[in-house]
Amino acid sequence: MQRKKIKADDHANLMGEDQNAKGPYYGSLSQASIEISELSKPSQATHVTQSTANVFSDGHTRIDFVLVWEADPQEQEGQNEETTAESEVPRWRRAVDVRKTWRKKFLNKLQAAGICIEKHMVQDEKKVVHYVLLNAPWSVLCYYAEDLRLRLPLQALPNQASNWSDRVAKQLGVPSLLHEEVPNLPLDYYTCHFKVNKLAWFLGSNEQDTFFSSTQRHRILYEILATTPYGHLKQGEVGVDRLLSENVFAAAFPLHEGPFAVPADRLAPESLTERQVLFQYWARWQKWNRYQPLDHIRRYFGEKIALYFAWLGFYTGWLLPAAVVGTLVFIAGIFLMLSDIPAQEICESKDQYQMCPLCKECPQWQLSSICSMFKAGRLFDHGGTIFFSIFMSLWAVTFLEYWKRMNATLAHRWDCSDFEDIEERPRPQFTAMAPMTMENPITGAEEPYFPKRNRVKRVTAGLMVIIMMIAVVVMFLISIILYRAIISILVSRSGNFLFVASASRIASLTGSVVNLIFILILSKIYIALAHFLTKWEMHRTQTKYEDAFTFKVFVFQFVNFYSSPIYIAFFKGRFVGYPGHYKTLLGIRNEDCGAGGCLIELAQELLVIMVGKQVINNVQEIVIPKLKGWWQKYKLRSKKQKSKEAQLGLAQQVPWESNYELLVCEGLFDEYLEMVLQFGFITIFVAACPLAPLFALLNNWVEIRLDAQKFVCEYRRPVAERAQGIGIWFYILEVITHLAVISNAFLIAFTSDFLPRLYYQYTRASDLQGYVNFTLAYAPKHFASQHNVTCRYRAYRDENGRYSLTYWNLLAIRLGFIIVFEHVVFFIARVIDLMVPDIPESLEIKVKRERYLAKQALAENQALFEREEVRATSSTMQTAPKDWKLGRMHENQEPTQLQMTTSTDTVAASPAAYPQQQFEPEAESP
Repeated sequence: MQRKKIKADDHANLMGEDQNAKGPYYGSLSQASIEISELSKPSQATHVTQSTANVFSDGHTRIDFVLVWEADPQEQEGQNEETTAESEVPRWRRAVDVRKTWRKKFLNKLQAAGICIEKHMVQDEKKVVHYVLLNAPWSVLCYYAEDLRLRLPLQALPNQASNWSDRVAKQLGVPSLLHEEVPNLPLDYYTCHFKVNKLAWFLGSNEQDTFFSSTQRHRILYEILATTPYGHLKQGEVGVDRLLSENVFAAAFPLHEGPFAVPADRLAPESLTERQVLFQYWARWQKWNRYQPLDHIRRYFGEKIALYFAWLGFYTGWLLPAAVVGTLVFIAGIFLMLSDIPAQEICESKDQYQMCPLCKECPQWQLSSICSMFKAGRLFDHGGTIFFSIFMSLWAVTFLEYWKRMNATLAHRWDCSDFEDIEERPRPQFTAMAPMTMENPITGAEEPYFPKRNRVKRVTAGLMVIIMMIAVVVMFLISIILYRAIISILVSRSGNFLFVASASRIASLTGSVVNLIFILILSKIYIALAHFLTKWEMHRTQTKYEDAFTFKVFVFQFVNFYSSPIYIAFFKGRFVGYPGHYKTLLGIRNEDCGAGGCLIELAQELLVIMVGKQVINNVQEIVIPKLKGWWQKYKLRSKKQKSKEAQLGLAQQVPWESNYELLVCEGLFDEYLEMVLQFGFITIFVAACPLAPLFALLNNWVEIRLDAQKFVCEYRRPVAERAQGIGIWFYILEVITHLAVISNAFLIAFTSDFLPRLYYQYTRASDLQGYVNFTLAYAPKHFASQHNVTCRYRAYRDENGRYSLTYWNLLAIRLGFIIVFEHVVFFIARVIDLMVPDIPESLEIKVKRERYLAKQALAENQALFEREEVRATSSTMQTAPKDWKLGRMHENQEPTQLQMTTSTDTVAASPAAYPQQQFEPEAESP
């Protein structure tokens, strides 16, 4: 293996040119292309330095970002440059030349922007891997920190974050089982937007290497990479994301802070790196019962990822009471099943109830054959279901209310409270592609602008595509319905007694599996389509872009995942007809509910889709990253490479190579989608499956550690992003909560046997004796004479097939129940909403206190400014000529340091001037 390197320019020359920079960039470099020079065989000491620190080969220049591309040895820069006629150049060769040209222009633009570049190359007989190491010098960091309105610390404060269980444990004087001391706890700070002319006031401004955190440096580099053009702007030839999609670069990523594994000789917790702390105290399976170190996650990965794990942990904790209550309701169902009178009547009926055929070719059957299935239905269909449905509806409302409080606390502690309204900048891709600029009405800054009318047209076109995809889902649903009917007929004709008796169950179960396969396939197709549509719509900020993408995909996924359960819960068995007058769909008789009722089929469908999807996702999250990681390492590490490394004494890889072997972080969308769909299953259809919260709880305990391991150990480090909350997902959860109330009301009223049993108890027999006969109707006389047999079917009809008075009485009761149930639950939910404030009282007092101190500081600073102005005016009047005194005295006067401190965008006055106070206008305390 050969290793080569280049340096784009000498770093001393680079920093010297910074002072002569013009335009929007600090510093400029030569536009010359990058030349590759041979790197002498590195010494052991040099390699150890590179392997243990993210620095250039000089040993001190930090690596802020890495660009990678791969090429065949014959396609190296500078080789095979023989001129040939353009018509004779093969197509693949022209594509390679275009990529080379774009890459060269892009790297030269980065040089012109003042970025330090060092290039390394790893070659074997199969391919060449080029690594471009990027560093932003101090002047570039300062410019972009002000341009991006980064918040930097003014004053350090002790971290006072705590969990409610810790506080309760302290009050009781017992140790907290969930709490664990994590080393290197990040401090809290008073912060404000960075200003170059106020540099001296910021904490640690004299230490240029550590003043900006690693995540802030990554954000600055990504902003530069995402907005640097390399071709025609009108064709969208801008930014590293486009270059990645065109395979000009194979990867672009910041580096992890060293390896995640803790060396055997590093026993002191305080000596661990940030990544090692996260692995030791968060990502390991042994920490399943410990609180997550959210402040450490935020420091290393940024606020967006930290808020996801905060929400996931909060949601998992709230699942515990729901799982306990659901399990108790299920256990109660077991006892009720054993003593259920109608179940005993069915099991002991023998040949008493001869039932009509379930399909045209099916034989008649005895009601006693469904004894076990009917009993299984009683596990979920009993009075406890009503209580649990109300409980879960109120649980969902209370959960969201308390998450709002948690979110407000974290946003304030992490300085994100005003991020979406004030601080968030336009997306780099939007900035590059927007056709015009316009003044921001909030900040007053000139920003790229895309006409709203054009966006509305594009959004409308996207909605048409969504409707078409939903129509495709409905078509697949109809095909599943037909599949069930056809399979039921085929199994009934098989002649096997066991198969014939279970025809309906076999059709239903296999239909659920086929439906799950269709769901997973359609999801992959639609997500790719939604990405394209959302980019085309030109949304201004990353938050709006993600919200639009999330809305598209969730609407589709909602229909995709929930269409089959909704059909079983509310439509299946409703339009069957009666013997002699069965209704058909495309010539096939409409599906009826199975022998045990539709509720047990719904529970089966939920378990197959929800639990099956969770199992498949967890297996994918465990197996697929391992396989991808192994394949990536296999491609990058041949046996020949390893032998040459051993010969050179290179026992360790340099960090950019080891990081390139990791997987690409694909964001949080799939993680949120999985959890929100799960939330829908445990709320919308909870009346059919009280065990759903328990399965969700068990899954989430695994999910937290799986996701933690992926981010810490298996993914390349993502660029840290700020966020104010979980975005549009919160509003989706609110919609699901309201749908859950309506869904459970209809489930109990029309799918469950609760109301018919209650009606029979009050009108006929309180002990439910004779209830089975009450629910069965006789086949019409013409059907009996035609088939020469008398049979029964489940319905409230008379001997002529017309609905009986009992049916209409039950319909009125059902509709009344829905109205009462919804109004009672919504009223209680509204009361909970009013009783639980969105912002904790302690946080509200803290915010008001900070605003008061900020206003006080501004007032004192204004008074000082006015006295200084009067003093300066009087001294000038005494020394200046008379005619100048009568003119404009301040026309060419330079602003004093005190004048600059009155800017309302930043600090009102130096904190050192008021040591007895803690204040900072527009600053937020954690």
